[in-house]
Amino acid sequence: MPIFEYLCSHCNRIFSFLSLSLQPAREPVCPRCSSTGLTRVPSTFAVSRKREAPAARTQQHGDSDRDDAAMARLEHEVMQMASQLDEKDAEDPRIMARMMRRLAEASGEKVTPSMEEMFRRMEAGEDPEKLEEELGPQLDEEIGDEEGEGGMGAPTRDEGLYDL
Repeated sequence: MPIFEYLCSHCNRIFSFLSLSLQPAREPVCPRCSSTGLTRVPSTFAVSRKREAPAARTQQHGDSDRDDAAMARLEHEVMQMASQLDEKDAEDPRIMARMMRRLAEASGEKVTPSMEEMFRRMEAGEDPEKLEEELGPQLDEEIGDEEGEGGMGAPTRDEGLYDL
């Protein structure tokens, strides 16, 4: 049975939902605040191997077709990157910066000025932990301003598993 992960923008929290189907019939509701309109996010532990071609779907799905296509591109990019890495690559800030750029590009995420500075400095070999300590508050502020959340920061992950 597939597990889908969704972000609640109100709680800024990622929740895992167990589905009886690869195409859930209903949208999830936040287990914490009961919000609807959660956003599906890429799972770090499961990737679908078989997807129906976007052209074969009916137009009744509208935005969900575009979301599914974007998710498929992102999943493909993550799998491709994972196949190209070995353990020592995770320690190289230059490789990490290239990967972060590719993920931002594949996801359509806007690269903020502080993110660009972090990427540039990592590509020059600077320590990512020191850069995060130095630039983290600026990154949180920029990301919060972009989302209109006033610096909400990275989402947290709920450890529960909920029915979809």
